[in-house]
Amino acid sequence: MKQIFIPAILLIVVILLIPAAMVSVNGSNQSAQEPFKIAPLEKTSQASEPSVQSEVVKQEETIDVYRTQKEDVETVSLTEYVIGVVASEMPVEYELEALKAQSLAAQTYLMAQKNVADESRNVPEGALVTDTVTHQVYQNKEELKKKWGENFDANWAKVEKAVLATTGEVIIYNEQPITAAFFSTSNGYTENSEDYWAQEIPYLKSVESPWDQDSPRFDEEMTLTIDEFEEKLDVTLKGDGSIGEIQSRTEGGRVEVVQIADKQFTGRDIREALNLDSSDFSWYINGNTVVIQTKGWGHGVGMSQFGANGMAKEGKTYKEIVSHYYSGVSIETMEQIEG
Repeated sequence: MKQIFIPAILLIVVILLIPAAMVSVNGSNQSAQEPFKIAPLEKTSQASEPSVQSEVVKQEETIDVYRTQKEDVETVSLTEYVIGVVASEMPVEYELEALKAQSLAAQTYLMAQKNVADESRNVPEGALVTDTVTHQVYQNKEELKKKWGENFDANWAKVEKAVLATTGEVIIYNEQPITAAFFSTSNGYTENSEDYWAQEIPYLKSVESPWDQDSPRFDEEMTLTIDEFEEKLDVTLKGDGSIGEIQSRTEGGRVEVVQIADKQFTGRDIREALNLDSSDFSWYINGNTVVIQTKGWGHGVGMSQFGANGMAKEGKTYKEIVSHYYSGVSIETMEQIEG
């Protein structure tokens, strides 16, 4: 009887293939019927919990706001702060893209404020900003509920949508957050910063804003008695029926220099002393009164809110609005800036 010899190499291959085949069959069976289950880990303290099981949740930044009426500091989340500013500074009826532009301006203003040294912020200790026009007008959720009444939910949702759409974005010029100045209504043009604040800021330049002519505050008229006029400006009119000579106007069409009797004023001086809507004014005497006519509402520097709404109605995005009113800027995320 002949003996059959199995070559050694063949025997080795057979031995190796049998376990592999078994693993393959068992594996396909398990995945087809029921996925592998991992037994839950027992709860452990934070110190002893394995790092792979922990999840880092980034806390939202908070803002310390000095509430002038209560005379205390209120700490709120960044999102709620910006919602409170946008809802206070711009009519909620405005287009969503205009509200987004306002949100971006508010966030940028806040970032610029953070870059100011503590001693130069002019705020009570423990606060970053106040809730007034000195910084940005702010109302919290409870105050907005009283303001909006039954429309609160819809209005809050609309403003929140605008704010969340711009979260983390900042308007940048020369690698720094800009002073995102804004105002209500222009006279058809915005103002160069140096023509109102005496400081030239390269991105705050006069630009056209024709949409503002439809604003209900585009034209305004004020009447003062001659005595009131003289008292507020500490002048004595000549009594010949004239008031004074407007000697020059700015690039944005507002009064630059005016001479009244023996005194010289800037347009801003007159606006603030007489509480005018704008420094674009003309005037005349009517009997025993001075009639003053203004165009626009606000200082005129930066973004016109009514103009932003007009652009939004024409289909412009918030980024296009911002780029129109702030010259030569870019819009970047905080990640880009930090990077």
